[in-house]
Amino acid sequence: MAIALTFAGCSSTDRPMTTVSPKSDLANWIQSLYIDVTVWDAIILAIVVTAFILAVFVFSSRVGEAAPAATASSDLGLEIVWTLGPALVLLMISVPTIRTIFRSQPAVAPAGALEIKVVAHQWWWEFDYPDGAKASNELHIPVNRPIRLLLESPDVIHSFWVPQLGGKRDVVPGQINELTFVATVPGMYPGQCAEFCGLSHANMRFRTFVDSPDDFAKWDREQLAGPVATPATDQLASDGAKVFADSPCTTCHMIQGVSKGYIGPDLTHFGGRTTLAAGVLQNTPANVAKWIENPQEIKPGANMPPLLLPGPKLNALVAYLESLK
Repeated sequence: MAIALTFAGCSSTDRPMTTVSPKSDLANWIQSLYIDVTVWDAIILAIVVTAFILAVFVFSSRVGEAAPAATASSDLGLEIVWTLGPALVLLMISVPTIRTIFRSQPAVAPAGALEIKVVAHQWWWEFDYPDGAKASNELHIPVNRPIRLLLESPDVIHSFWVPQLGGKRDVVPGQINELTFVATVPGMYPGQCAEFCGLSHANMRFRTFVDSPDDFAKWDREQLAGPVATPATDQLASDGAKVFADSPCTTCHMIQGVSKGYIGPDLTHFGGRTTLAAGVLQNTPANVAKWIENPQEIKPGANMPPLLLPGPKLNALVAYLESLK
């Protein structure tokens, strides 16, 4: 029963942040490494427990028995075993560990690899593709193609982590760290910053979408095409476009053909995303309005100030943002 409950707790169906349901080559390597280390640990445990039992019940003296004579002699063979044994165990653990580390960041990118620049901000994620496409907090990659992530940070140390796709990799200011893997199963995999980076560290989330080659190509074309024009019949969204143009939003946020902000996430395709506020909220009109009204309540320490818009302007701005597909 205990074993059944343990495996049930590791299920990835309702625990998407599990590390024991690998969906990439890197995650499989790491799981194999875990298993190897666990096997060696189990062998060591068995040896120690056996030695303890023998020492207590077989080789120890009993009440009334004479204690064995003390001896100053040493057993050279035993000392060699005690020295080489732990060294061999450490070697068997360290070799596959180092090999896995180097496989996750090869010196030369694999043939056909898609290189994506990942910029970790306080507290959101920016993804820049080589063809000019941009995304915020939602990373799209094609299945069965090598992915090479170039990880940067303009502020503090963060850590990129998608449990089902691979291990953590620190994102350090002033240097570029790399992570290479091949996702093997299409789906959505949540990620998280895994290095404490400030007040809203826990709210620095993102999603990785592993798409089929056709779906990824379609998504990429849509990102490059710019936002869909607001329909002339949607008066509320048209009013919202004017509200956006006259607001401080244009200083921080880019919308292709509308504004050139660079401080916050690119909003060009905001309406097509599944989440907002770096994965904290589902992208619904009600949540967008809540975020605009009081960002600090949702994400303490966020750089975005409350806009203090009256109801009609707030509704219009929400309608405009949601129209950006």
